[in-house]
Amino acid sequence: MSRVSPLNTLPQSFRHEQKELEAAEIGTWGQLQDLDDLQLSKLCRSGRASARNLKRLRGMADLVCNLDLAPSDAALLMHAGIATVAALASASPQDVVTRTGRLERQLRSGRPPVVDLVVARRWIQSAQAWQTRN
Repeated sequence: MSRVSPLNTLPQSFRHEQKELEAAEIGTWGQLQDLDDLQLSKLCRSGRASARNLKRLRGMADLVCNLDLAPSDAALLMHAGIATVAALASASPQDVVTRTGRLERQLRSGRPPVVDLVVARRWIQSAQAWQTRN
């Protein structure tokens, strides 16, 4: 994923926010990442979008753009409580697997987990490398 990847794969729980983003002609993860708090607040005034959800989406955009994660992986991390590059960089692989595993078991019912120790290590290393560069 990159800054120019379209926002067409948002989870259903963000449908109101997606409508507001589309109305404001914000169509990529990079454009979403670049929004400041005032711009997010303006998006909330006109419709049913919530500031909380828009901030969560901006956090997902940071993970998508900065770490080149798929939006579904960024959503998984966010819902598991690992919502920032800094939080991921400071996590242990086992913690990432444990926290995402709980959520995956609830959502995927019987399918094998996506996040194992190898994936968690790769994500953490990517987050640490990003922090070092920036």
